[in-house]
Amino acid sequence: MIRSGLFGPVRRLALVETSPLRRADPRTKLVLSLCASLAVMLPLEQLAVFMVVWAGFLLWARLLPAAARQVWRIRWLLIVLGAVDWLVIGPSLAVIVTLRLILLSGVLTLFVGTTTPEELRLALESLHVPYRYAFSLSLAFQSVGLLEEEWQAIREAQRARGALPPGPLNLRYALARVRDLVAITVPAIVLTTRRAWAMTEAAYARGFDAPHRRPYRRLAMTWLDWLLLAGAIVVSAAWVLWRRIVLFAVL
Repeated sequence: MIRSGLFGPVRRLALVETSPLRRADPRTKLVLSLCASLAVMLPLEQLAVFMVVWAGFLLWARLLPAAARQVWRIRWLLIVLGAVDWLVIGPSLAVIVTLRLILLSGVLTLFVGTTTPEELRLALESLHVPYRYAFSLSLAFQSVGLLEEEWQAIREAQRARGALPPGPLNLRYALARVRDLVAITVPAIVLTTRRAWAMTEAAYARGFDAPHRRPYRRLAMTWLDWLLLAGAIVVSAAWVLWRRIVLFAVL
């Protein structure tokens, strides 16, 4: 989606409008994302079970296709890290690192695919975060979309020049792909950072960080938010209890 920003057209993050989480409070989605991110500390067996539960949740939220596309974008990183971990340490580390990266991709999809920068700013303000920091974080969140836009532009320019040619699926080709993607990502991050900094300075010059500003609307928790929070608490308590039972059995 394209909208007008401080410096002309700005590419908004792709939202999954059909997801039931679009109606959820952004504070609830912050809690869900935090709880899901903490699951990366689980051991392999529990992490595998959690991934099944997480996939079912994304399926209910209609975010599973978007999460799959996000994982596909980092496939070369997964292949290289998995191969290196397998050769250096062992297969168990390769599997757990892969699952952790897939989980974090799903967490990113959950929040980015259902929340706008304005909703994030409202959530931070309601949590009594100073407006200057809330506004800066919302601009940084919006920059995720700018980063993808710059990355795609540089990638298309490289392909037009004959770079990034297709090749056989092996470790050498995967390493070459990761090297090429790093060469694309670094300038994309630099360009995005400069653009976000310019947007921040322009916003501050126009008084967007004034302390007397009030939110344009108030957030209100609904039954869906309370149900999601209760589910997150129940799942978190179940993992903690399972962990204690496993440790007690080992001892």
